[in-house]
Amino acid sequence: MRILLVLLLACVAGCARDRSSMRAIEAAPAPASTVAAPPIAPPPAVAAPALSPDQIRTQCIDGRRLVCGKVLKVLPDGLVVDSGYSDLLREPLIGSWVIPGTVSASRDSTSIELKQPGAPCIGWIFLTDIPRRPKAKNFDYVVIMAYPAGQYVFSPAPNMTKVIRRFSAGLDTAVKLSLQAVP
Repeated sequence: MRILLVLLLACVAGCARDRSSMRAIEAAPAPASTVAAPPIAPPPAVAAPALSPDQIRTQCIDGRRLVCGKVLKVLPDGLVVDSGYSDLLREPLIGSWVIPGTVSASRDSTSIELKQPGAPCIGWIFLTDIPRRPKAKNFDYVVIMAYPAGQYVFSPAPNMTKVIRRFSAGLDTAVKLSLQAVP
């Protein structure tokens, strides 16, 4: 404890010196008996270990979410969805992954996304690898299990971009997209 206090005081005293005394010390030659310590190198950057496809597959399965939300935009390679409409999980609506936009649905603003497999997803997401039939249109609702597949850069308006989470309805596609995202 005393050594730590002495080092702290030495640092404070060293920082309090004015520039003229620092220049005088720097200009003075070091005594011959003093051996200069080698400079301390910063610790090497530790690279994240590369994950195998099986590990990524396991992460995708553990990160799967139930996407239940409103289609904001239909794009050629997927859908931008505002997920979090968990009242779409009621009985008469569970039959197809696409629910017409004429259905009355509301979003619970107090709900939060749990970190459990199969929990309802909350927020804007990009959903790819969707079923071909029936086709989803803008402002329809979707309910489907999806797997995390990295991020997607979405442009909601000209000169504006938003990074959102990307999910895939197919596990194999999610693994493939996740492998591509790893540097």
